Amino acid sequence: MEMTTILHSSLTNPPFTAHLSPSKFPRSFSTPFRLRTSLSFSPSLPPKSFPTNCSVSDDTTSSANVATVDLSIALKKKATDVSADLRGTSIFLVGMNNSVKSSLGMLLADLFRYYYFDSDEKGFRESETEVLKQLSSMGRLVVCAGDGAVQNSTNLALLRHGISIWIDVPLDMVAKGIIGNKSLLLSSEIAISGSYSEVLSQLMALYEDMRRGYATADATVSLQKVAYQLGYEDMDAVTTEDITMEVLKEIERLTRVKKMMEAAARPF
Repeated sequence: MEMTTILHSSLTNPPFTAHLSPSKFPRSFSTPFRLRTSLSFSPSLPPKSFPTNCSVSDDTTSSANVATVDLSIALKKKATDVSADLRGTSIFLVGMNNSVKSSLGMLLADLFRYYYFDSDEKGFRESETEVLKQLSSMGRLVVCAGDGAVQNSTNLALLRHGISIWIDVPLDMVAKGIIGNKSLLLSSEIAISGSYSEVLSQLMALYEDMRRGYATADATVSLQKVAYQLGYEDMDAVTTEDITMEVLKEIERLTRVKKMMEAAARPF
């Protein structure tokens, strides 16, 4: 069966789509592909543009832009600081399929100069264990793992080859995203004809099945908690950059703990 994967690297800014055979999955994305690929370029993270001129009436917009620029700089600095201890370790993002997780994954890949892989894609969900086996032997990956990644002990063990983080997004936001973007249904188990209430009900049932698996992740980043910490009343106000900063802090904490444990294990 031919599977389609979306890989993204800041080394080659535009993402590309490559058709790969599971039995010939490359062991390292740093090695040029020897497979027949069809490439379709389309920018996923267009560069942000900010106004160079502002008047008194533009003060609010100008302040927001300055804050965004400052956060972008802070993200790059934090990622640089974390990279040294991360040492190419792959990052697995688990949680309900939603655009927040996908956008976060692509931004992390850009910051760390990693490749991005989305196993929420339908083709990969059907063979999640095999995909995870191949990915876990690689490094320098940000993987948006599908629901199958937490459905059995074998897959959970494979996630231990990297850092796993549960991106916890409120189910009502996930439901709204599915209603607004039917393409998300291609990689979910939600009925395509469902109303909002029906979709939410199905999500709640699916969440209960997955919650214990999600909770085994090395860290949890809650969108609701991030909104509270930033003083936002509306969780829609939380940006990809906001939640990415929290993820970077968690990765930094985990790598520091690992470094301390390694130091403690060394003989005197």
